[in-house]
Amino acid sequence: MRDLISYPAWQEDDLGIPLPDSPHACSVCLPTWDAVIGYEEGRDKVIHRMRMGYPRFFRHPLVERLTAHAREEIAREGEDVLVFPTRLGAQRAQRWIERRGETAVRPEGFHGMHALAVPAKARQIAVDYQRFTGELVSSRMAEDFLNGEVRKGSKVHLLQRRLGKIVGTGAENVFVFNSGMAAITAVFRSLPGIKEGRKTLQMEFPYVDALKVQELFGNGVVFLNQAEGESLDEALRRIRQGEFAAVFTEVPSNPLLRTVDIPKVAAACREGRVPLIIDDSVASAANVSVLQWADVVTGSLTKWLSGSGDVLAGMATVRPDSPHAAELLPLLAEESAKSSPLYIGDAEVLLSNLKDFPTRMGQHNANGDALADLLANHPAVSDVWHPSVITREHYEAIKAPKGGFGPLLSFALKNPKKSAKVFDTLQVSKGPSFGTPFTLACPYTLLAHYNELDWAEGCGVPAHLIRVSCGSEETSVLLKHFEDALAHG
Repeated sequence: MRDLISYPAWQEDDLGIPLPDSPHACSVCLPTWDAVIGYEEGRDKVIHRMRMGYPRFFRHPLVERLTAHAREEIAREGEDVLVFPTRLGAQRAQRWIERRGETAVRPEGFHGMHALAVPAKARQIAVDYQRFTGELVSSRMAEDFLNGEVRKGSKVHLLQRRLGKIVGTGAENVFVFNSGMAAITAVFRSLPGIKEGRKTLQMEFPYVDALKVQELFGNGVVFLNQAEGESLDEALRRIRQGEFAAVFTEVPSNPLLRTVDIPKVAAACREGRVPLIIDDSVASAANVSVLQWADVVTGSLTKWLSGSGDVLAGMATVRPDSPHAAELLPLLAEESAKSSPLYIGDAEVLLSNLKDFPTRMGQHNANGDALADLLANHPAVSDVWHPSVITREHYEAIKAPKGGFGPLLSFALKNPKKSAKVFDTLQVSKGPSFGTPFTLACPYTLLAHYNELDWAEGCGVPAHLIRVSCGSEETSVLLKHFEDALAHG
């Protein structure tokens, strides 16, 4: 197994290899700027070399083999097949695909799982549904199916207890899902205001699919790109009037690492009886403590809590004294169990990965601070986005007692034309996702917003932005990689 801390995957020959070196890796090496563009444009020279990809965007090879079996058993001419782990998940997908695709979708049972036979013209709609909701068959579930038997049972109760101790609440307030987006989608579905026809409010530039769920699965979203000044005052007024089904924000945001004034927003939400949903994936519970402010905290367990990049999972935690808890707790319990449960094989891996959290975050945080400082003082760099330098006072208001500023940061060069060369010569592993033991860099805007680059630019997210998830390498070694790359640029 390749040690990506000592031997990062950054060269052309590494294109398409899994990151980490695991059959269940959640990232893939895209080592050059051109490879990223080739992936986004579906060029054969890139796609044919990809052995893996982020599971919601690129069907895992094991899941593809499972799907091929289902296709052979179920599909008729002109149909494709998608497999879901639960009946409820498949039923919801069927309704959404039929409505948006204006076509009939045929449900079928498949060896204890649930499949949909989808007309070819609606295939992309179906694929998008699984991408946005994160309600997937996991690679480990697919592997067990291919080996002869999908396992029964659950170890989610053990995860709930472990995670409850990490975030400081009882296990009964913690819900585990098969992806971070499944957790966000479940919370969104459970909001009473959605059923009453109200829009949601998104504060600060969010992770791409968190916004897509609000746009596509509810009544629309009001998007406040930078929650400050008069715009924030107006948003707070509308919150206090109870206008929204919920307020969503991330602390800090991805990829601009900004933090809204959480105490002020929380006070307005309490006054207007509007649920406040905070996602802490970027910093993790080791660095920020937001349950006291939020009604629900969501997070991707794939990232820092797992810390290995080899399991897809998510969580949602309800604040027990939230005025919305009585409504949300039973709904999220049902969502977790019946719509997007975590497979037992993934739960076992996650339980093992959690053992050294949050102690391992210290080195990650130290590298984040050191790299942010290096970049902020480098003559070739125009902008650095990191909680230590962006909206710092708001971040410090929610920082955990023993927390730091986090290992995720973004930067941009003064000369955007040099971005590709700097990225290509950077000797760290390169691919999507974050939270791995090894440093992971990507041109985030190209990966997340390739078909809406002008819109992203208008929101202050430049196309040449490079995002870095700092690993646990020796700090001096990591800094030298960036110094060398910047010198070549």
